[in-house]
Amino acid sequence: MPPPAHVSPHPLQLFALNHSRQFGEAVAEGLGLPLGAHEEREFEDGEHKSRPLESVRDRDVYVLHALYGQAGQSANDKLCRLLFFLGAVKDAGAARVTAVVPYLAYARKDRRSKPRDPVTTRYVAAMFEAVGTDAILTMDVHNPAAYENAFRCRTEHLEANPLLAESIARALPGKALTVVAPDAGGIKRAGQFRERLEKLAGAPVAAAFAEKHRSEGVLSGSLLVGDVAGRHAVIVDDLISSGSTLVRTARACRERGASGVWAVATHAPFAADAPSVLADKALDRIIVADTVSSPRLRDPAIAEKIGVVDSAPLFAQAIQRLHGGGSITGLLAF
Repeated sequence: MPPPAHVSPHPLQLFALNHSRQFGEAVAEGLGLPLGAHEEREFEDGEHKSRPLESVRDRDVYVLHALYGQAGQSANDKLCRLLFFLGAVKDAGAARVTAVVPYLAYARKDRRSKPRDPVTTRYVAAMFEAVGTDAILTMDVHNPAAYENAFRCRTEHLEANPLLAESIARALPGKALTVVAPDAGGIKRAGQFRERLEKLAGAPVAAAFAEKHRSEGVLSGSLLVGDVAGRHAVIVDDLISSGSTLVRTARACRERGASGVWAVATHAPFAADAPSVLADKALDRIIVADTVSSPRLRDPAIAEKIGVVDSAPLFAQAIQRLHGGGSITGLLAF
């Protein structure tokens, strides 16, 4: 007899490329599966190849790789390796191939902000589609609508907000809280976070947002709208790179009487000088998800103020649902 309609007839198989192996092992543990065996080989001229070392024919294959730059491999290197591996799996007869990308490179470049600008998000999407990717699963892209519109294959999107909001609710019980968007573009994200936090805290949570303008890498704007005086400000963003936006917002909150300033963000790629920037006394604590495994998270200058939440179980739940033909909408919602 055929399996029930909601159960995939194709066995589930999970691979993780080498630089994402630790995260992949955590996801595999959540699924109760071993990681698939694969090979990544370097050639003397800088070229490389990767391939599965076990059969993928007629399998429902998920390939995990986070596309952030780190020592030894740039975001471009990782993207190239992932694309080649996805293509190899598809060519080897996989029934379906899903790219699991906890951090998606170039997701911020989703529109033209200057004449003749590239729309790199769309170009990256075209490359995934060119190698036969059937679906892509990621977490907290900069602009979910732009992400969905860039891809013609199936797109799935997870949110770390529930995990981060729960972390703040546990850490600051009974405190008067204000959720702060570091710029106008982050108001919707901060608003969703505030609603979750209110439900968890069982008390009203105020809202605020900071003014920010960026041109040629230079930040400007000093307006802060909202009540933070005598309250704990919680700055919400999708990622922290240089840390300059976060620190500017934290200082503005302090100047307006905030009794404490915390920050939450999904991704922490942390540019080279980020630890020294984020060591600023205006920031008390920074909570991030583990989608980026940057050694700068452990820099002595900031290690004591960094907290990391585990998102691998969420990815495991999402993969299990997708494999079963279900939806990840509302996963971990409350």
